Amino acid sequence: MRQNELSPAPGSKRNRKRVGRGDSSGHGTYSGRGIKGQKSRAGGGRMRPGFEGGQLPLIKRLPQKRGFFNISRIEYSVVNINKLNIFDDGSEVTPETLLAAGLIKSLRHPVKILGDGDISHSLTVKADKFSAAAKSKIEAAGGKVEEVGHAAEAG
Repeated sequence: MRQNELSPAPGSKRNRKRVGRGDSSGHGTYSGRGIKGQKSRAGGGRMRPGFEGGQLPLIKRLPQKRGFFNISRIEYSVVNINKLNIFDDGSEVTPETLLAAGLIKSLRHPVKILGDGDISHSLTVKADKFSAAAKSKIEAAGGKVEEVGHAAEAG
């Protein structure tokens, strides 16, 4: 067998459909596009996924299926109480000291203390919000909890 004797398997190669070449070709007049409508026009067959011909698409009619952005949401910088063990016994912990210790990235967001872990000594903790577990654990260790009240205006 030589290279010039090779041929594709029977039925594997077909001539492409040449549309718009007269009625006798079988693909004349409307060229396989049907009569009127968006898909019969030049460039009309390419629509983005989810396009419904100008009708409000399903993805926009059902916001709960795609999520939504709550403009009233307050984004907190969160710190767990086990991270507060780096501070000395009896010291005062404020958002500024948390920033200096590298526990929060900026003072732009209000600070919330969460109750993951344990605290080993008493601290006076000042933050915008506390979870119930964090508050009870700090007070159980002999510390004080003070809510600084500008969490409502931040956001």
